[in-house]
Amino acid sequence: MIISRTPFRVSLFGGGSDFREYYSRTPGAVLTLAIDRYMYVTVNKRFDDTIRVSYTKTEIVPRLKDLQHELIREAMRVADVTKGVEITTIADLPAGIGLASSSVLTVGVLNGLFAYRGQFVPAGELAALACKIEIDVLGRPIGKQDQYIAAHGGFQFVRFFGDERVTVEPMYCRPETARAVVEQLLLFYTGLTRAAGSVLAQAKKRMTTRVSTQDALDALVALAEAQRARVAGNDATGIGPALHDAWQLKKQMASRVSSSLLDGYYDRGRKAGATGGKIVGAGGGGCLLLSVPPQARTSVRRAMAKCGLREIPFALEPGGTTIIHASDWEAPADVRGDARTAARG
Repeated sequence: MIISRTPFRVSLFGGGSDFREYYSRTPGAVLTLAIDRYMYVTVNKRFDDTIRVSYTKTEIVPRLKDLQHELIREAMRVADVTKGVEITTIADLPAGIGLASSSVLTVGVLNGLFAYRGQFVPAGELAALACKIEIDVLGRPIGKQDQYIAAHGGFQFVRFFGDERVTVEPMYCRPETARAVVEQLLLFYTGLTRAAGSVLAQAKKRMTTRVSTQDALDALVALAEAQRARVAGNDATGIGPALHDAWQLKKQMASRVSSSLLDGYYDRGRKAGATGGKIVGAGGGGCLLLSVPPQARTSVRRAMAKCGLREIPFALEPGGTTIIHASDWEAPADVRGDARTAARG
């Protein structure tokens, strides 16, 4: 049996610039970090040639094409594992709360399947394959940042270029600076889940049709660059106000990125002492991220509790997707070989 563990993420600055519609015009950039909440994927040989996949429901199918779970089906196709396998997924957090669950799943399944074949695939290649599945094969209206932070982990500055290159640059700062960034961030589950597709599709369309959206994205990239430089200079004090500025820009990109209810939660957090924040992910629900100075943490937590919001404690996860268990077995004979060659073909 193989078990992969892949971290969820909290994106800070630059979201939206990882869409092809933007970075094909000018390079995109995001400042993002992996957190110590995980998706676990198990891959095991099945006693016959059927395929069993267990997530929120269980599928047992005779052929790969009959599998309804799109992400797992296409990951199996890419890894060239097409029969006689059992895959299960278990997550620390629910889907649809803005922490990149679909991309985390795709990266984790790919890592587990390649390990099942007895192969190591580098983080950058896992991320690129996950992007291919989600964006090119399944046509989902998403960007590329989530796959890369899930694969690499850590506190990263990620750039996106028009020729499809992606560079992942670790944030070089003192350990106490990185801790200061993370410790000022409080994450609260709103109780609302959302299908991000409609919000992202609207934002994606506006990237090519509205100058105001393009200008907002340019400003978001500039904020990401500025905060990267600030943190690299070991100054973590500007995160909150910059998050607030970024959130105001983000709301220009899609009408459903927020709501009166979510705006109310955010305003109460700021009145209680938060210096800034955002709705994490595509918006419309999920989680509220607030930047809070130490002296205001108690009052902000109390205010959010009165709103019925549940805090999700987290710390920085320095690593990306990893194989945390591999039974003492030999890769099944029918799946040995260079799966990466098959994937590229």
